[in-house]
Amino acid sequence: MKPSIVVLEGDQTGQELLQQALRVLEPEVAGLELELLRFDLSLQNRRRSQNRVVYEAGAAMREHRLALKAATITPDGRDDVGSPNRILREEINADVILRTGRRIPGVRPIAGVYAPISVVRMARDDAYGAKEWRENAAGTVEEYAYRTEKISRKVCRSVAEYAFLHARKTGSKVFGGPKFTVSPIYEGMFKEELDAAAQRFPDVRYEPQLIDATFALLLATSGDPLVIPSLNRDGDLLSDMVLQMFGSIAGAESMVISIEPGGVVGCVMAEAPHGTAPSLQGRNVANPMAMILAAAGLLSYLEDSRAKRISRSIYEATLEAVFDGFRTADLGGGAKTDEFTSEVVRRVRNKNEVWATLS
Repeated sequence: MKPSIVVLEGDQTGQELLQQALRVLEPEVAGLELELLRFDLSLQNRRRSQNRVVYEAGAAMREHRLALKAATITPDGRDDVGSPNRILREEINADVILRTGRRIPGVRPIAGVYAPISVVRMARDDAYGAKEWRENAAGTVEEYAYRTEKISRKVCRSVAEYAFLHARKTGSKVFGGPKFTVSPIYEGMFKEELDAAAQRFPDVRYEPQLIDATFALLLATSGDPLVIPSLNRDGDLLSDMVLQMFGSIAGAESMVISIEPGGVVGCVMAEAPHGTAPSLQGRNVANPMAMILAAAGLLSYLEDSRAKRISRSIYEATLEAVFDGFRTADLGGGAKTDEFTSEVVRRVRNKNEVWATLS
């Protein structure tokens, strides 16, 4: 039976780059037969269906576990269809967002950082979706703004568990943490789960830090690969900074993950961390690296040794192409979008053929 991947089509350059990533997954390239279940999440179709297509895609993701998503437009209007990302995360009961910054060959990182850094953040709650309101102080012109935030023990535990699992898998150190000294009840719950996970994973190095110290110390890091667990809002800020520390976000992919009891991965939605880049649409100059790496990362979650091998071959082929000078304009090169993908395709084919011969 062929593995199934839910393909979530998007808008503008996001859709164009998705098509490039799918070229790398074609059976004659990757050597793996996949069933691709497509859902059109373009803004036009979301408006036409009043988001019904988004909920249908969410149901398919729950059934088939794996999804590859293009960047989509989130309209500003209060009465418009809103963000499909929020709906999809709710539909798969997502707990974790994983983003990994890594050095791109030939691209100078900031502050000399070269080891990979993964941010494992909460996928829901915290400052996002909080109830907000304003009040005027009685008898004065002073106005106050309020916000009620929440986090759950389940999500705290899932983020902590996945952070240590990912650190064990990648040989990394779990580094950082919440500002529990200022917020011992709210952020302290997350710290409790991180400390408990450290006890369950004695083979994984654990260096807890307050979030402000984490930001500061990252600018001086250069050696150890790191996994940084974080609250939703902290992780949103942190991942943006971490990806830019490597000189470009082109070498990073984003994974939205639901965690089942016992730390088992449920659903995974892979995407690029960038947006739809409307100014690049139709020009064949956008960098497809992040979208290709998202596809590679998604394959690693299949329970199939061939898929894991192909995942590695796509990662290697993509980074080797850059190392050998095949670069799009954002990395100082002259390759077009489709030309870069064609080079990755060529290298993946070669690797698979050679590895098949050796095995």
